Amino acid sequence: MRAWVNGWLLQDPAAPAVAVADHGLTVGDGVFEAVKVVDGRPFALTRHLQRLARSARGLGLPEPEEQFVREGVAAVLEDHPMPLGKLRITLTGGPAPLGSGRGPGEPTVVVALDELEPPAPHVAVVTVPWPRNEHGALAGLKTTSYGENVLALAHAQQQGADEAIFANTAGRLCEGTGTNVFYVVDGEVRTPTLASGCLAGVTRALVLEWFGAAEVDEPIGVVETADEVFLTSTTRDVQPVSRWNQRRLAAPGPVTRQVQEAWRRGEAAGLEP
Repeated sequence: MRAWVNGWLLQDPAAPAVAVADHGLTVGDGVFEAVKVVDGRPFALTRHLQRLARSARGLGLPEPEEQFVREGVAAVLEDHPMPLGKLRITLTGGPAPLGSGRGPGEPTVVVALDELEPPAPHVAVVTVPWPRNEHGALAGLKTTSYGENVLALAHAQQQGADEAIFANTAGRLCEGTGTNVFYVVDGEVRTPTLASGCLAGVTRALVLEWFGAAEVDEPIGVVETADEVFLTSTTRDVQPVSRWNQRRLAAPGPVTRQVQEAWRRGEAAGLEP
């Protein structure tokens, strides 16, 4: 792993580098992005930085200076080629009192790089009993407040699954802990709208552009009639679902294969789609 913090490349990424009173550490007051690295170069970095800025605005944090973040990305990637990796770009509220109120200090910016394992050819998912609040203050923001996701993913793993899927408070399909969900009914690819409370995934947006899908909000039970299901995310690309709860699914099904092929063509066309 390599890490850069507030303009400095760390000689030892495991060494202490963030204040113990940093608001991101004490109360989860931060936003982040995960960016795939292909052959030593970041994929769709501009889209990720745009979403980082949107999340910062939504959380009331100062927008990060884009060129400063790009310098951090360049620093961790320099002379460190890897065929497949993951960048984690994090912006926090910086040092603050030990409570919810923010302090007067500057935000903390961290860029970390690590290797990334290729995604599994297919995964099992389960529906978790806790709803995603589509009306909440953090809905649609990629924040570091991931407690719900940690609990949900642990629940899924206890059920022998790889990902947890949330309904929203209206009982409609929403998203996974770190994924967007697509499904196929009668040959039509569908995915929840952003009004469902799901994150505006970068991979989700590219699938919509490169292949297309109907954006609809339906009860989560619709997956019981779906012919195929797949997940999308930065670290998974287009990943077929082989089991949802106890129901087995084709993985990949014929439509999912078409989406995967569209993804491969789009990704091969350039690193800044």
